Amino acid sequence: MPVLVIYNPVSGDRSAEAFFDEHVLPLLAQHGVTPDKVIATESSGHVGSIVADYLLSTVHAQPLSIVLGSGDGTLHELINELNNAPSSKPFPRIHLALVPCGTANALYSSLFPPSSQEDPVEYKLKSVKAFVSADPHSVPLNLAVNVLSPPHVRPPAQAPPKQVSISAVVASTSLHASILHDSEALRASDPTIERFKTAAYQNIARWYYASVKLFPRKGPEVVEVYDPTAGAFVPHESSTEDEPIVDLIGPFSYFLSTVNVDRLEPAFRITPKAKELEEGTPAALDLVMVRPMRDPFYTMDSEETRKAFAEKVGKVLGAAYQDGAHINLRYAEDGSITTEGDGPTVVEYVRCGGWEWEPVSSLLPAMKPCANPLRCRTTSTIERIFCARTEIS
Repeated sequence: MPVLVIYNPVSGDRSAEAFFDEHVLPLLAQHGVTPDKVIATESSGHVGSIVADYLLSTVHAQPLSIVLGSGDGTLHELINELNNAPSSKPFPRIHLALVPCGTANALYSSLFPPSSQEDPVEYKLKSVKAFVSADPHSVPLNLAVNVLSPPHVRPPAQAPPKQVSISAVVASTSLHASILHDSEALRASDPTIERFKTAAYQNIARWYYASVKLFPRKGPEVVEVYDPTAGAFVPHESSTEDEPIVDLIGPFSYFLSTVNVDRLEPAFRITPKAKELEEGTPAALDLVMVRPMRDPFYTMDSEETRKAFAEKVGKVLGAAYQDGAHINLRYAEDGSITTEGDGPTVVEYVRCGGWEWEPVSSLLPAMKPCANPLRCRTTSTIERIFCARTEIS
């Protein structure tokens, strides 16, 4: 089986090259694995070009293994570049052994939940060690297909084509999209995970007006919502077998869906039940949203109201760092947040097969990530992630 070794030298704290030279390449050599190529990426999207060019230049029909040192962003680039690469023949199955060199490393930390007692170097080599073991186990990677529609234009003007993006970790609007957008400007001055918290503080009081449709996934054929009392997902009250689609209105403070992961940082378990899907079940999006109008204390949208609600959003995000405790938060009658009683849940934690986001243009804040209609749905793919845990196949 051919093997490519690729790393992004500017991911995270820019330590990937040294880590590969000191640990990854010697480990491969120790197990008799000789890479066909060892390449450092040079620009955005380069990883996809490397792999596509290699596949197009060979006649190999057998699977390709890639040892990839990067963060989630480089993996995202790889998947999308391969999806868009012109080819007269289907690409072979691709196997990935991940080396977490990025800032948050959501996919890696979801596959290998970290422990404070683990040696940092040994932890980062878990996927590669699974790859070189005598009996490696792998887990299929589900994908979310995101279609971004252009703004409506009046004839005779012609609208640009829709944009399609594939995600293997997260698709979001609202606060999380703003965090990702603004944190990029902070990357040079702060390459650590703290820059996400800085960006969150800058945007936490914003609300986002949109209408949303939630679509059921195969299997249950209804949209499901997490019930803290039952400790399980149950059919959404607005979703039935005859009319399964759920319509929601904003404003939204937080709106985020994940595939393959239960966390976006090692300790930030935003969709804590995502890894509990039984083997062989249809792909699903785990979606977390916060809508200010569910707050019993809500009266009207004002700057003062948004500032007050921002404190509650902060509590939600803080609880996500407590092993995903945010999904159990409820409103008390006075609008305070508690884990007791039977008040409305602060977080709506949904399991679905797809969603549509239609922004209300007249009320849109001036920010790019959710300015256009967006549709997200799940599918599955042939890419696989090596994982040492035998219960994940």
